[in-house]
Amino acid sequence: MNLRKSALAAALMAVLLAGCAGTSNRESTGEFIDDSVITTKVKSALIGDKRVSGMDVSVETFKGRVLLSGYVNNPDERQTAERIARNVAGVKDVNNKIAVRGG
Repeated sequence: MNLRKSALAAALMAVLLAGCAGTSNRESTGEFIDDSVITTKVKSALIGDKRVSGMDVSVETFKGRVLLSGYVNNPDERQTAERIARNVAGVKDVNNKIAVRGG
């Protein structure tokens, strides 16, 4: 009976741990939390920098890779936003899809 309980407990633990694991297109629980922190730090840095229209830039993070989108006023502002994002701890890569207004 104890062997059966131990096997059941081991199987249950394996299922629970597998539910927290990530795949190539799905984040693990820990990765999701890390990415949420990265997104918040990037967005805060953009909003805090007067050289960038941070409110008009969207930030998404997946496995440490940041996607920037939205609109800025000029190409320099676009480059500055990317530079700011790259300097945030935990950012592995930045995909800059920010469009320049009128451009």
